[in-house]
This record gives sequence, structure tokens and C-alpha cells, in this order.
Amino acid sequence: MILHYDVLVIGGGHAGCEAACASANMGAKTCLVTMDMNKIAQMSCNPAVGGIAKGQIVREIDALGGQMGLVTDATAIQFRMLNRSKGPAMWSPRAQCDRGKFIWEWRNILDKTDNLDIWQDQADELLVEKKCAVGVKTIWGVELRAKAIIITAGTFLNGLMHIGRTMVPGGRIAEPAVPHFTESITRHGIRSERMKTGTPVRIDRRSVDFNEMVVQEGEHDFHQFSYMGKHRVLPQLTCWTCNTNAKVHEILRSGLKDSPLYNGQIQSIGPRYCPSIETKLVTFADREQHPLFLEPEGTDTNEMYLNGFSSSLPMEVQIEALRQIPAFRNIKVYRPGYAIEYDFFDPTQLKHSLESKIISGLFMAGQVNGTTGYEEAGGQGTIAGINAAIFCTGGEPLVLHRDEAYIGVLIDDLVTKGVDEPYRMFTSRAEYRILLRQDDADARLTEKAYQLGVAKTDRFNWWMEKKQCIEEIERFCQTFPIKPRLINGALEAMGSTPLVYGCKLEDLITRPELNIDKLEEVIPELKEQLDRLPNRREEIKEAAEVHIKYKGYIERERIVADKMHRLENIRIKDHFNYNELQQLSTEARQKLTAINPETLAQASRIPGVSPSDINVLLVLLGR
Repeated sequence: MILHYDVLVIGGGHAGCEAACASANMGAKTCLVTMDMNKIAQMSCNPAVGGIAKGQIVREIDALGGQMGLVTDATAIQFRMLNRSKGPAMWSPRAQCDRGKFIWEWRNILDKTDNLDIWQDQADELLVEKKCAVGVKTIWGVELRAKAIIITAGTFLNGLMHIGRTMVPGGRIAEPAVPHFTESITRHGIRSERMKTGTPVRIDRRSVDFNEMVVQEGEHDFHQFSYMGKHRVLPQLTCWTCNTNAKVHEILRSGLKDSPLYNGQIQSIGPRYCPSIETKLVTFADREQHPLFLEPEGTDTNEMYLNGFSSSLPMEVQIEALRQIPAFRNIKVYRPGYAIEYDFFDPTQLKHSLESKIISGLFMAGQVNGTTGYEEAGGQGTIAGINAAIFCTGGEPLVLHRDEAYIGVLIDDLVTKGVDEPYRMFTSRAEYRILLRQDDADARLTEKAYQLGVAKTDRFNWWMEKKQCIEEIERFCQTFPIKPRLINGALEAMGSTPLVYGCKLEDLITRPELNIDKLEEVIPELKEQLDRLPNRREEIKEAAEVHIKYKGYIERERIVADKMHRLENIRIKDHFNYNELQQLSTEARQKLTAINPETLAQASRIPGVSPSDINVLLVLLGR
């Protein structure tokens, strides 16, 4: 049997679901191939979305017409805004989700998406003709043909799970690995390597002594992920914290001889920023304790996730060590932690559109590009889906720059620098993070997404209404006069210095100790202005306040970003034979030849290419 589509998405994880929705919403006839329709967008590790820098990515996915923010809001069981003590460039939303409801919310969205079919099967062979991807053949002998193929296979490609010295092929616990498919790709000249990740033990909450733990409550204010979805609708649950101790460490160390990480069983590279508990003991040998976070997996289950205890030690070692913690002395587990090795493809073989440089029409997104995290996967999937749909019609691909989105930083890092460990996004990776705040993703991306057709009219209209409201608040604050005799009493009561001369309202808002919330209580005209706002009053008010308070910083960073765009406009792809440029360092010649950067700005970000090498290229370009 042969089936024909415009876009074919292989893998129903977070990258695959976003890719399939994006391409279908742009009008491409799309098919999502998944091994299990009941595990769509499975949260393989922690059932949580967002976190530092990751939350910003989810907001960007939402502004681009994606679904992760909507699904998260609909299934959130605890919400927190991280980094509140820092400036708004660092604020990062995070939500614990109901794992089961998350899957079915996604299924509901996919089932209702026009132009989208789901095919339950397993890809076995990539079909390539004249260096163009044309389809896949499945294990059931079905041939699925398409103009563009997106590979989002997660950890399933030749996946191998480890618990102690026991090894079992699989892409997730109790799910089969995908053999052969990697080889059908690499035979065309695409390089693959191996990576490793892991997940913690799952605990039965009925066996936990919560009196021995510290409560970690969520927050209940207006913040959420999607600019369109309903506010949190599920019951909000508590998380808990505790610590390991010396006895725990002693038992864990006794099992290191059987740890696949240290007995030579695992050779692949693992995540530095989310290490296993055994790696923490080896790396931080002087630490007497490590924090653990016990998090619920849903409203209707006793299963709980022990964040901070990722491990591949023998299961009896894991359980015995945990029983040395007072809260877990009578612990019962559903399953131990395990490690998994899997294939990924060197992302420097991709264009910024996430299309392969080697096989035309082949796109890749998610963990197959060497990343880790649902959010990083979803961001890549969104871009791959958009660009696959554009590829079918011959348009110009969407490329997000580093000053436009964390997703742009993520993709540029991947295709320019490659990976030497599973890539995880941090705010420190973004040089323009004042421009890439969680509160302004809609301002940066909604109009762009609407023009592409991936964001629909209701989203665009809501953004235009919000934009107008923000501008009206800013204009009011810039022009409303403040008289000392009318405000000084209130300023003193709020611990702020009295005025000597009159000023505009925005001058008061820029004071660190003041904000719009405080000032609307003592300035009736401001409260009247805010009361005229439509829905989402608090969200609009916060966005306006951030603009006013940080206007100078934002404008200064925009100037720096605009200067860098001049280098982005200097295209050098295929302009030089770098191996012949003896003026460049040997390392620069090798790296530039391997990456073949699109622009001079991209060349400047390649590790091993120095500023002097960039100056040489500028001279050779006649600059």
C-alpha cells in the first residue's frame, strides 16, 4: 500500500506533535507516524513543562501558533514563576502537569486538526531518490510518500536501556526500540553518534512519610503559558522536598562497580546539567547532601516523580539507598530509574531551517539533533513543521535570529557549534535576553506567525488588542503629570523619596520600590485607565510596566543587536574555498569548511574561529 502526503512526521513526541500541527495548520496535507497513539507527547521524564529559559521557549511556541502552552495550561497541577528575585529577563514559568491528561489533551488537539492524519506504525527505512527524501517504508510494508520528511524519533533510534548490568533494547521503559532506521539515513552520508540520558525512580505516594518532608507550594496568580488558553482548571497540588544524607551516599557508592556509567557499559555522552545521582557523588565528592523534589504525576494517581534522583544503578541499590531517607523508610516503587542510550545526528549537517544539507526535503527536530528537554524539542518541531510546509510550496524558509527568540538561539547553536553533550537551553546562552523575555514572546513572534498562516485570526486579533492596550498605558504614563503636593504623602508611606519638582507618572514607575499596582491605589486617574482594559488585565499591566521600567536597557540592547545584523547581512556561503586561505588559522579553515556558514555573523560564532579570522574574511570580501 502506498499513501501520499505533503509532509510526513516520524515520531509522536513533543517535536513531532508540534511539527505535525504546524505543517497541517499551514495547509500542508500531513501524516504523523507514531508507534503508539495512546502515548502521544508522552512525558518520558519529569511531567513538567518550562523552567529557566525553557519557559520562554514554550511562550515562543505559543506565539508561533503552537500547542504546548495550551496543553500545559489545561493540565497544570502546580505553577510557579522561577527567578522572581531577578529582573524580568530572567523570569521563567514552570508547571507540573498531569501526565495522563497531558497525552489526551494532545490527542484531542491532533484529532481536531484539519489536514492531519495519524498512522500507527514504525518507520523502518528512509526512501531517498536523487539525494531527495521522498518517503519511508514501515515495518508493516506500507510506503508513505511525501514532499518533505521530518524525523522526530526521540530516544528510540537503536535505543538501549540500562539498569545496573542489565541491558534491554527500548526507546522508553516497556516500549520497543527502532532498529535499522538510523542506518537507512547514514548510508546517504549523514553522520550519527550516540547520546545517553536517564530518568529517576517512580514512587508510590502511599508509602511516603510526608511529615519528614518540606512543603513546596505553587503560585496562584494570573501567570500562565498560553496567551490564548484558559487559566488553570485542574486542582493545584503540593510538591515536597528533602535531602540525601551520608548513609544514602555510602550505599550508592557501594553500587558504583555495577553502574553502567562507570563500569564501561555506557560509552556515549550524557547531560552535564542534569546528572545522575551517582554522577553527583563522583563529581561533588565533598557534598554531604543533595536536594530531592517529590512531585505528583497527576490528580488521579499515586505515582510520584523523584526529581534529583536520576540513576542507572542496580535497582536494589537505588531502593536501599532511598530507604535511608526518613521520608522514604517504608518506600514502595513502581519502577527504578534507568539510563538510555540512543542515536542522534550531528546537527551541524542542518541548515537553520532544520533541513538537511545532504538530503533535500529531510528535516530533523528534537533529541535526534542532540538536544534534551520537551521544550527544546517542541521549539524545533514548530520550526521544522513550518519550514517543511514552506518547502512544499517553494517559499523562503522561516529563520529566527538570536535577537528574535530563544528558539533562534537554540537552532543557531546547534547548526553552528554542534553538540558535545545533550543540549539544554539556559538564559546565559542568549546574548540578547533582555529582548527575549517571557512576557513579550507574543510581541516578537505573533505577527510573523500570522503572516505565515500558522497563527490563526483569533490569536492575531488578541495580540493586536493587547498591543494597543499596552501602548495606551505607556502613553498615559508618559504624559500624566504628577504634582508633589498631591503624591508626596503616599510616596513617604510607600518608603519612596518625596518629589521636589513635578514629574511624569512614568518617572515614578521606574523607581525600584514602586510599581503600577501600588500607584493605581493612590492615583485615581491611573486606576480608571487600567479599569478600561479588556480581559487579561494583569498580563497587559505587567507588560506595560516592564516596558516602562526597563526602556533604557531594552533600547540599548536593541542597538547592539542591530549592529550584529549588519554581519548577518554579509552572506559568505560557498564564497570561499577555506582550505586555500592560508591567512586563516588551521582550526578556522577546518571548522569553516565543515560548517560552511551562511553569513559572516554565523562564522563568528563557530568555536575555533577567532576575531582575527573574521577580519581576514572581511578584508577578502573587500570591506
